[in-house]
Order: sequence, then structure tokens, then C-alpha cells
Amino acid sequence: MEQLLALEMVRVTEAAAIASARLMGRGERDEADRLATEAMRAAMDEIQMAGTIVIGEGERDDAPMLYIGERVGAADPTGSVPEIDIAVDPLEGTNLVATGSANAITVLAASERGGLVHAPDTYLEKLCVGPLAAGHVDITVSATENVHRIAEALRRKPGDITIIILERPRHDALIAEVRATGARIKLIGDGDLSAAISCAVSGTGVHAVMGLGGAPEGVITAAALRCLGGEIQARFRYRSEEERERGRKMGHGDETRVYRTEDLASGDNLVFAATGVTSGDLLEGVRFFGGGARTHSLVMAYQTKTVRFVDTVHMFDRERPPSVRL
Repeated sequence: MEQLLALEMVRVTEAAAIASARLMGRGERDEADRLATEAMRAAMDEIQMAGTIVIGEGERDDAPMLYIGERVGAADPTGSVPEIDIAVDPLEGTNLVATGSANAITVLAASERGGLVHAPDTYLEKLCVGPLAAGHVDITVSATENVHRIAEALRRKPGDITIIILERPRHDALIAEVRATGARIKLIGDGDLSAAISCAVSGTGVHAVMGLGGAPEGVITAAALRCLGGEIQARFRYRSEEERERGRKMGHGDETRVYRTEDLASGDNLVFAATGVTSGDLLEGVRFFGGGARTHSLVMAYQTKTVRFVDTVHMFDRERPPSVRL
């Protein structure tokens, strides 16, 4: 099931990336998100599976499709389709697409039923690291201590470490503390999911992600980091009593609890797929040419221990020769 899902799911993220990339730099963030969502939903219905959206565009009343609890997938006459849970972010970085900035991606994770935690739409305090630093960090200690632990695990000095933090007023104190360690910081406007994946891939120059970000994105991040051997530690941080109550009903009432990678993404048949919309640290963006487009994707499977970078040429018009270098 895992290998089949990996190949099918990358088709879904590719479709969403192509649809949203047509609006790159046009300032239409909501429209880009809508196109990605519709393309992703249509592609899912071409796959023979019994899928359930466990993390998506919101509750049913707030989202017309890819809402939490929605069933997706094509019917199989044999009745033997796999039942899977799916977490999606049809377009991570809507502002990035609107402005033509780097690191916008389309992304999803899938697992057997029950393999992905149901998370409310709130914040998670996150600490993400790659394989070499996994097991050496602790979200309950200071950022200063964690910078030194990461540096020690990588056999480097703190000044050689790069930490990604979302540029938000809520992170002013965190940024000041990390700067005081001598570590380098890369501030980003959006896209902490893409950043977290980058910290687990050698050669990106990113060593950790710290700070508060979306809880749904945290679950998808956990799926990716589990496939890559990295680590996420997280704690729920509610913004209102309403969010806190929703979290409590979903089993996340203890705000002191530390959720680890396996808590958020526990599935054995776990797959992750992402496709670049705009070029970034990890993936190339969608490149259009006469009669088609070229996409660059990352697809991972936990059980088979595979990580693939997929370079795909999509032929929209077979009657015209592609003006693309292969």
C-alpha cells in the first residue's frame, strides 16, 4: 500500500502546484489557494482509495472541499481499496505565491487509518531538527540550551548553526535569545513546514526550526521528519478559550504535554509528498513551457525507507513539441 500511495500522492501535489503556480506574483493569494484546493481534490478522486481528510482546509461549514472528515477517492468495484487518513495543505505559502517569493509548496501526508493525529486549528510551539540532532534537543529547556545541544551534536560551534524562525512579533524574545548565542538566524515570512523539511535534508544549510506555527502543519511536518529520521517536539498553544475547548474535545487538553514525532505521525504505512510551486531551498518551482510544465517534487515512504526527488514533465498539448530541456 505504501509504495502505491507514494506514487499516487505525488500526482496530487503536482496537480495542485501547477494550478496555483499560474497565479505566481499576481497578488491573488485566496484565488491561488482555491485553485490548488480544487486541483488537489479532483486528483484525489482519480485514485482508488477510501480516504478521509483528517487535516485540511477547516471544518465542513468553513470549507467547500478538503474539509476535515471529507471522504475522498474513487470507488473500486472489487471493494478492496485501502482505507487511509490524509493530511493536506493544498498551498503552503499563499502569500509567497502572491508575491512570487521562494519556498511555496503543495503538500500532503497519508497513512493507514489512525496514523495521523487529529489536531485543532491552533498553534503549536515547535522545535524541529534533522537526523544528527534528533534525540539531543528538549523543547522544555531554553532556546539557548538547545542551540548549544544542536551545535554539539553536529560537532560545530553555535556560530555555525542556522535557525529558521517565522518573523512575527510573538517571536521577538526568541529571536533576541538565539542571536545572543551567536547562532545565525534566517527569518521567514511564511512556510515553516517547508523550512522544517529543509532542516532534515543535508546541504540546505538549515539546522533547526523554532517558534510557534500552525498545529495542522505540525502534523504534516511530523510525517516528513519521521520519514527523514529527523525530530519534531511540540506543545499546543491555544489562542482563545474556544480553541482550548476544541483541543480538549480532541484529546489535547494538557498544554504541558510534549508531543514527539511518533505521537503526531504514528502510522506504519506513512507517506509524504510535496511539490514546489515557487523555487526554494529544497524544490524547484513550476516551470511552464509551450504545451506543458515541469515540476519538481519530493516523495517519501517510511516503511520502505525511500526518499525520491521526482522531476516530471507534464504534456498538456501532445501536438506541439515541448520547448523544454530534459
